[in-house]
Amino acid sequence: MGTLSGKIALITGAERGIGRAIALRLAEDGAEVLVNYPTDPTAANGVVEEIRVVGGRARALHGDVSSEQQVEEMLRDIPQIDLLINNAGVGVPAMVGQITRPMLDFMFGVNVYGLVFCTQAALPRMSAGGRIVNISSSTTEFPIPGVSVYTATKSAVRTFTEVWARELGSRGINVNSVMPGPTSPGMADLAPPEVRQAIMLASPFGRLGAADEIAAVVAFLCGEDARWVSGHHLMVNGAASA
Repeated sequence: MGTLSGKIALITGAERGIGRAIALRLAEDGAEVLVNYPTDPTAANGVVEEIRVVGGRARALHGDVSSEQQVEEMLRDIPQIDLLINNAGVGVPAMVGQITRPMLDFMFGVNVYGLVFCTQAALPRMSAGGRIVNISSSTTEFPIPGVSVYTATKSAVRTFTEVWARELGSRGINVNSVMPGPTSPGMADLAPPEVRQAIMLASPFGRLGAADEIAAVVAFLCGEDARWVSGHHLMVNGAASA
């Protein structure tokens, strides 16, 4: 019996990167995992198969989280959600003069609207003891030129976390955020080699974080040992200074 046995976990954007690592870890801990994906069923089904091969329970759920209608349709036949991991996130680098309306719509749509839509849809299915873990970013503490829109969306994630923790505590639901630093597999893989080297050196460990290291922290927040942790932002960046 795993520590999360009997729990049902919805992880958004779980077909790759940090989301995939979270799905595998929560399944390892005994949760039944709902692997949300926006476009690529092959990758999502691959995650499901990895979980099932080792005796876990999982299913893939298609839905673009930026669409309220698609989120509602995705969860229509899901009666119970105990753990909601709002992981889905996108980033498009642009200096201030390069920001366009489509960029704003895309990043705020997934990173902010998606967070709200999925939480609203999950709450009627969540009872006392439920957990909501929102994936923010260390860029909210250490701003990086060229990612102002992305950072603004992740700052919104932090604010929602703090307010929802107060709103939902009376229902016995904990709300926290995790703030990863540059991680692989993850968005750090998209950076040019010289940028990757610089961000690796920003940590005294001299490396990027691993996706499963982020997943381990999420698993802690989902477990019974974190029952008195709510409204908290847990930075997971290897003591990086930038």
